[in-house]
Amino acid sequence: MTQMLAARSGEITPEMKQVLESEPISAENLLAGLATGTIAIPANHNHKNLTAYGIGRGLKVKVNANIGTSSDTSDLENELLKLKAAIDYGAHAVMDLSTGGDLDQVMRSILAQCTVPLGTVPVYRIAQEGVQKHGFFGDVTVDEMFAVIERQAQNGVDFMTIHSGVNLRTLESLRECGRLTDIVSRGGAFMVEWMVYNEQENPFFEHYDRLLEIALKYDVTLSLGDGLRPGCLADATDRPQLQELIYLGELTDRAWEVGVQVMIEGPGHVPLNQVETNMKLQKSLCKGAPFYVLGPLVTDIAPGYDHITAAIGGAVAAAAGADFLCYVTPAEHLCLPNVEDVKEGVVACLIAAHAGDIAKGLPGALDRDIKMAEKRKQLDWQGQIDLAIDPVRARTRRAESMPVDEDVCTMCGEFCAIKKVNTYLHPEDK
Repeated sequence: MTQMLAARSGEITPEMKQVLESEPISAENLLAGLATGTIAIPANHNHKNLTAYGIGRGLKVKVNANIGTSSDTSDLENELLKLKAAIDYGAHAVMDLSTGGDLDQVMRSILAQCTVPLGTVPVYRIAQEGVQKHGFFGDVTVDEMFAVIERQAQNGVDFMTIHSGVNLRTLESLRECGRLTDIVSRGGAFMVEWMVYNEQENPFFEHYDRLLEIALKYDVTLSLGDGLRPGCLADATDRPQLQELIYLGELTDRAWEVGVQVMIEGPGHVPLNQVETNMKLQKSLCKGAPFYVLGPLVTDIAPGYDHITAAIGGAVAAAAGADFLCYVTPAEHLCLPNVEDVKEGVVACLIAAHAGDIAKGLPGALDRDIKMAEKRKQLDWQGQIDLAIDPVRARTRRAESMPVDEDVCTMCGEFCAIKKVNTYLHPEDK
């Protein structure tokens, strides 16, 4: 039974209990959200060491970290270090986007140590396996595609990005619209390659019911992928993107009919003034299904700092209704991220998510900020460090530049405004 079907029967599962322990939502509202699809709990029956998180309406905005090998760099131990860093720094989910090495071994190794929901993009494994067997991805059979999805589901993957909305109609729209960057999604590009070569419909669209059967069996949450997401600001909110989103809304309805959980993936590169519009369009077209966005990145010209451009867009997106933010690291558009990049990406994304929770007025979202303000007024440095999103960096920077007067910092020193006010405005507190 899936979390959605359990909720429809009024059952509180162990995973739901975990969610209720950390969220400002009642059991009644959680059940209602799961039953109608506005909340998802990615939790494969076979992922045994999982700490469950809820994603969707009325819950805290969650953060995902991408890790994984590439065809140029395949170091499993390094990916496991990235996994640990992502979880230690607060990521609520991780995706294994590996494309190099023994992908089954990489996925199983990551899954064995992953205590948060794990996602994959099965077409990466399908492509690698297909090239090894046939010499060309276009010769992969439909049965071979679904065999990989079944295998990953059986191993315990909690959510899968499936590009079912890249179909012959949206491909025609892409050809007609004159996009600047065409397709930047690897999964979307793979599906287009197969469709054009075989002159056939996307198997994940044509045989969608087969996909639903697997998802239902293991309670895999379908993260319906945005294969036509904009890869630059100039392509944002265009016809191919929105046509794909319309199809994803229809596919969401079909999944919900049988009790399969769904998330919708979204852009991408979006100008700041279009971010809120994109959130509202998704929530309308997909009937409130949880929205999982990459960034969005609000400028194209910041390679090396794209964790910042993504955090800016992510904060606006979260405030406007996004439920799940995929981090972007400083390595985006440049190279495979290292462990430090993963830390930077997670922290930047957590800041965006928290800012969105505050802006939405989520109950309790401001509590930690109020505590931080109290500690600052008290010049309680250890208290401030303990409340920081990244206490390690806060402690390190404080230690690197200790003032003569330990009550203050080296920014203001003896002219510390708070210390002066505490001394002269509130002498009774001394």
